[in-house]
Amino acid sequence: MEKLRNIAIIAHVDHGKTTLVDKMLLVGKLFKDHEKPGELIMDSNDLERERGITIVSKNVSVRYKDYKINIIDTPGHADFGGEVERVLNMADGVLVLVDAFEGPMPQTRFVLQKAIELGLKPIVVVNKVDKENCTPDEAVEQVFELMFNLDASEEQLDFPIVFGSAKQGWMSEDWKAPTTDIHYLMEMIIKHVPAPNTKDGDLQMLITSLDFSSFVGRIAIGRVQRGTFKVNSPVSLIKRDGSINKTKAKELFVFEGFGREKVDSVRHGEICGVVGLEGFEIGDSIAEGDEPVAHQEIKIDEPTMSMRFTINDSPFFGKEGKFVTSRHIKERLDRELEKNLALHVEPTESPDSFKVFGRGVLHLSILIETMRREGYELQIGQPQVIIKEIDGRKHEPVEELDINLPEEFSGKAIEMVTKRKGELLNMEPKSGRMSLKFHIPSRGIIGMRNNLLTATAGEAIMSHRFIEFQPHKGEIPGRINGSLISLEKGKSIPYSLNNLQERGKFFIGPNEDIYEGQIIGENSRGSDLAVNVTKTKKLSNVRAAGSDDKVKLAPPVKFSLEEALEYIQEDELVEVTPESIRLRKIFLKEAERKRGKKFD
Repeated sequence: MEKLRNIAIIAHVDHGKTTLVDKMLLVGKLFKDHEKPGELIMDSNDLERERGITIVSKNVSVRYKDYKINIIDTPGHADFGGEVERVLNMADGVLVLVDAFEGPMPQTRFVLQKAIELGLKPIVVVNKVDKENCTPDEAVEQVFELMFNLDASEEQLDFPIVFGSAKQGWMSEDWKAPTTDIHYLMEMIIKHVPAPNTKDGDLQMLITSLDFSSFVGRIAIGRVQRGTFKVNSPVSLIKRDGSINKTKAKELFVFEGFGREKVDSVRHGEICGVVGLEGFEIGDSIAEGDEPVAHQEIKIDEPTMSMRFTINDSPFFGKEGKFVTSRHIKERLDRELEKNLALHVEPTESPDSFKVFGRGVLHLSILIETMRREGYELQIGQPQVIIKEIDGRKHEPVEELDINLPEEFSGKAIEMVTKRKGELLNMEPKSGRMSLKFHIPSRGIIGMRNNLLTATAGEAIMSHRFIEFQPHKGEIPGRINGSLISLEKGKSIPYSLNNLQERGKFFIGPNEDIYEGQIIGENSRGSDLAVNVTKTKKLSNVRAAGSDDKVKLAPPVKFSLEEALEYIQEDELVEVTPESIRLRKIFLKEAERKRGKKFD
């Protein structure tokens, strides 16, 4: 066990975490000379590659000299905190990766707090020291200050520091003296990350991840906390509710490079996968002996936001998706619950819809995006924050919001956030840009990113993390503009779109299929307006040559899934199918909408 190291890598989004793992894999000689692995090897899922973020934590191991290093790549977004909280249980040390220019950011703080509470030993890696105007020494001071504020122990505060550039593939003890490889970092890991503790007693293991193989079924992954795990020896599966099932492990494997290696037994401290257990969930324990003892439970922060998922009942349902019924959606959500601990699903008064609770718009939109790629069709209601009653008063989730933007736009940003009940805590100029820190209710963040990017010519960088529930802050003004709603089913005609251009911005282009009740644009005024864009020009026999040759149309506004979810109002839905994202009113017919308003 002296030759084993378990480390997790934590960092804010885009600070170079996955790139650093790539370089560590190359040092571990996991590829033959003729193999060219490419970049972002660990971000294996399409969504991760497209967005450039890590969503699901992954395990890989590297051999360096005669040591085996198990590396756990963790997500950087606070929305995927459920992932982070589970997997840190498997590590003995953490690499805290910080951008030399930006210093520690909110998400770094979020994961670091979890690591410090677990007593893990940190190594600080200051990355991107090749950036212009970077201040690596200041970044180190900020990390020290952050750890001190998080109540780190003296031993944790005495952390080793490594400088370097993962992109250029070097690490060194001095950022002014570049080396040619990352061996210095590997030596630091071996020297400072402790080997797993030896604990006497019967076998105990906490299941912290799941995997699935079409050959062997569900696989439980976790770290053996004590004892030795042997194939086919009788063990007890202790559920979170305290019930105990007797069972056996048919196969065991450990991680070797990207692959898995079958073994007959696994000693404490090693991370392994178990095949053959029935009915397990994340957070259950595997134990041995006459009186098996469960490992302490994983604590998961509670959700802060909910959305209503319903079946797609628009006139275009079933045209693109394979899975369209409520049974399909329920089965898919149940599967997701097995591995996504921060998610909750509740039935509603209607059998066709479900209330899904998660950490934020991003957390839930990644689930929706994954489902649509798998062939599901569904409709999503407006995101709602969770309101709690504490001591007879309404409380709502409050987040810490960081905005980094050019100085000349800082006034606009402050005005926008304070309108949404945000409080400015700190302003700090950084080489021509301004770093602003606020406390803001989660409700205020919904729909703000778009407005902020528009107001700052796309220059603002925004990140936020949940802090706590605080007393309700009062009403927040919503979207000011109403919607343009289609009156007819048919194809959008360029002639009609051109005539209605001064009414507002359109979300559809010419010759697109539309249906009655679909939201096809944003009205330039505050009220909703029903328009007919399927009218063609009546042809008369008196015409000037070339009078209607060219119609100039402004390009339509196209929403990403998150933007669409943040845009809609209470009486609107987002229709999500494998190929389209459409906005619609809950009531498609104009008469029904008017009747609904009367009852309100």
